[in-house]
Amino acid sequence: MTAAAGAATRPALVVGALVAALMMLGSEAVWLDLPPSGTKCVSEEIQPNVVVVADYMLMYEAHATAHPTVAVKVTSPYGNTVHHKENATVGQFAFTTSEAGNYLACFWLDSAEKGSGVSLNLDWKIGIATKDWDSVAKKEKIEGVELELAKLEAAVESIHHNLLYLKAREAEMREVSEKTNSRVAWFSILSLGVCIVVSALQLWHLQGFFQKKKLI
Repeated sequence: MTAAAGAATRPALVVGALVAALMMLGSEAVWLDLPPSGTKCVSEEIQPNVVVVADYMLMYEAHATAHPTVAVKVTSPYGNTVHHKENATVGQFAFTTSEAGNYLACFWLDSAEKGSGVSLNLDWKIGIATKDWDSVAKKEKIEGVELELAKLEAAVESIHHNLLYLKAREAEMREVSEKTNSRVAWFSILSLGVCIVVSALQLWHLQGFFQKKKLI
């Protein structure tokens, strides 16, 4: 990579880290309409060693008498199950990521009373958004400006970790790209060599054939 390309990549890394950190500052609440049959899933790309906390709750406005239940399954990028619960109406899952990639949370109705489907509220929190700042303020006896500074410090630390993670990912992708380019170059050289050898053998064979036929 040239110096110009490296300089152009750094702002992109900073922007990416800022966006990821800002996403971590707030919780991500979503509404899912669960059909009577089928599964609804949400995913989030998360770095390793990040705390994840999510609360989910079924809403029964359209079901005055029936109370369906839901099954929940959360899997890691490599397919490992980090949370699984059945016959739930409300619940929470919390874990610390050990793998980088997309974490998938799937919900489906598992009760006999399904009706026309229900709505589910999912409050998904990642990183510093999982921190209970009220408890931190009471424990450390800080408030106002000091509390806001503590939040900013946590945000800056998150941005720093994001930058390190993105730089590591960039280095991995650059290494893979260089290896791929090197393999393609060697394959091209090998293909050219094979073509030259095959052409020489064809020429030698034709020359012998014409000599036998006394054409040359």
